[in-house]
Amino acid sequence: MERPSLIDRAIEGVIAHRKAVVAAFGALAVVCAALIPFVGVNYNMVDYLPDEAQSTTAVDIMGEEFSQAVPNANVLVRDMSVAQALAFKDRVAAIDGVEGVMWLDDVADVTVPLQMIDEATVETYYRDGAALFQVTVAEGAEGQAVGALRALVDEAGPNNAVSGDASDTAQTTASTGEEAGKAALILVPIILLLLILSTRSWIEPVLFIGAIGVSILINMGTNIVFGQVSFITFSVSPILQLAVSLDYAIFLLHAFADERAVQPTPERAMARAMRLSLSTIAASAVTTLFGFAALSFMQFQIGADLGVNLVKGIVFSFVTVMVFLPALTLLLYKLIDRTAHRALLPSFRNVGAVLAKVRVPALVLVLALVVPAFLGQSHTAFSYQNSQPDPGLRAGADTLMIQEEFGQQNAMVVLVPRGDVAAEAALSADLEKIDHVTSVISYANTVGAAIPQGFLDQAVLDQFYSPNWARIIAYTDTDVESDEAFATVEAVQQAAGKRYETFYTAGQSANLYDMKNIVAVDNVVVSVVAVIAILIVLVVTFRSAALPLILLLTIESGIWINLSIPYFTGDAVNFIGYLVINTVQLGATIDYAILLTTHYLRHRKELPPRQAVFRALGGTFPSLMVSAGILATAGFALAFSSTLSAVASLGLLLARGAILSFALVTCFLPALLVLLDGAIRRTTWRADFAPARTSDLPANEGGAS
Repeated sequence: MERPSLIDRAIEGVIAHRKAVVAAFGALAVVCAALIPFVGVNYNMVDYLPDEAQSTTAVDIMGEEFSQAVPNANVLVRDMSVAQALAFKDRVAAIDGVEGVMWLDDVADVTVPLQMIDEATVETYYRDGAALFQVTVAEGAEGQAVGALRALVDEAGPNNAVSGDASDTAQTTASTGEEAGKAALILVPIILLLLILSTRSWIEPVLFIGAIGVSILINMGTNIVFGQVSFITFSVSPILQLAVSLDYAIFLLHAFADERAVQPTPERAMARAMRLSLSTIAASAVTTLFGFAALSFMQFQIGADLGVNLVKGIVFSFVTVMVFLPALTLLLYKLIDRTAHRALLPSFRNVGAVLAKVRVPALVLVLALVVPAFLGQSHTAFSYQNSQPDPGLRAGADTLMIQEEFGQQNAMVVLVPRGDVAAEAALSADLEKIDHVTSVISYANTVGAAIPQGFLDQAVLDQFYSPNWARIIAYTDTDVESDEAFATVEAVQQAAGKRYETFYTAGQSANLYDMKNIVAVDNVVVSVVAVIAILIVLVVTFRSAALPLILLLTIESGIWINLSIPYFTGDAVNFIGYLVINTVQLGATIDYAILLTTHYLRHRKELPPRQAVFRALGGTFPSLMVSAGILATAGFALAFSSTLSAVASLGLLLARGAILSFALVTCFLPALLVLLDGAIRRTTWRADFAPARTSDLPANEGGAS
């Protein structure tokens, strides 16, 4: 008697100990769910810039050597005298989480008449009785500190405001969890509806959601080992994991339903279903896993943060579906039988004959679009901020109010080696001449190079000097992100480069400028890594040279068309969405092409190309439609529920990408399989194809299964 394999013994163990398996996974899910609140969420995108980025170095230097960081909040209070403003400044400084406050008295002698002080300097902080304080809020304390600042300015009178990075972070922190819940409320009911339509039992969809839900809780809870995840990962990862890995559960339970018709017991049917579906689910998981893993090759470390989390999620989903779901199903199969219902979807056996009518037009259309789409997507305009001011929210309204009163207050820090006050003075003068620079604050031009540092209060010196570095702050009137802002960053860096060999710049625009330069490299690297990895998997799976290229061309065409649409419509795409969708759409929807092609090859052993395609479409169309519908719904849920442009942009790209991939797999790929049948036969090991015939399938056989 043949000895059972390791896989067979594992399957038998799961079936024999199903109650213990369900209890163990349930307990693990409960423990992980309890850990989720202790996983930190990082809202600072600058933390994910590579270590060698100069803005990263500048931030590190200021954190290590300067007692006061760059201000990250603006506080506007109207109808104040200078004396009242000084008193109010002390109240702001006393708030928990506020590390420092800068105002006019830090850069000028306010005991003299304001008319005797440089006008540009005064109007940076005080104009028409309105005082603008620049506040430094500690990282991690934004929510509490900004709330206290708003309470303080509201107490001072109407039409006062708080804005800046800290305010945006507080808003994002407050809304992220709520928006994730909204996305789930949109997604789960629609997924349940799609699953109910595509299954034969009212309880089966609940099992699907339950199994993947357990894997999501385990994935989110195990993030405790990292300490924290980015807000992008927190918002997107659970939704993507649910949408991408539901197929695994569907494959298994469909196989179980088929085997119950021929096996004597539910246990035998489940054992057989697990063996038959293991390779299909594993292949699907591996291709998706490699696509997500490619994100880890980004220099911008948000890719590794999201990629590692998604890879972990796919592994947990695979294990949960192959271990927990079979055990749970065997415990509840009687309930599945009692809640059986008739088929709610029509038969798609003849869909191949219908789609055959668009096969050639689809081939021509896609081939005509693919080159312009490839060129267009490479010239898509990016946006780099997490969000734009929303007048409907307090943070957005306050931002617009301060911009209206004081104009743009965009601070850029230049760090230069300490020791040459004359060079600092020269650089400060150079910076003041740059277009869009409204004022420059440094020791040399504010205190005066002629005054010995020993005569000054230490608090004043700490504004400008650390043991090794001098800090110069240039204020510009540009948006944080724009062509003018990036040109100003370049001009500031060029001016600093003329005076110093070593210097660093930081600030919102400088950070976004670094992101902009990194994105161009990351996009190419991530795309190439993902394509090569999945190409290898396809070669191993199909043992063919032509088929992997055909499948990749199909999905990549959908990606290029998807990403080129913003270029042709003149819209900007958030750079995170652009980078991530390259791998997510490839990794998530290549499964559609694999499923159709696997069925095609099976039928091609007995039928000519056109008939084999008809049969393959008839057998896979419902599964493809449900999978694409779930993924598209997940994307739309993210797009419509999130106020964060990075999340909303990714959601829209994901939804559109799922629809495009579905259309290309069901219309364009069949045309390629028929057209290139000869090349596929010659380059596929042991193809064993039936003889090709030139005539079409007779009408009475169209799409028959």
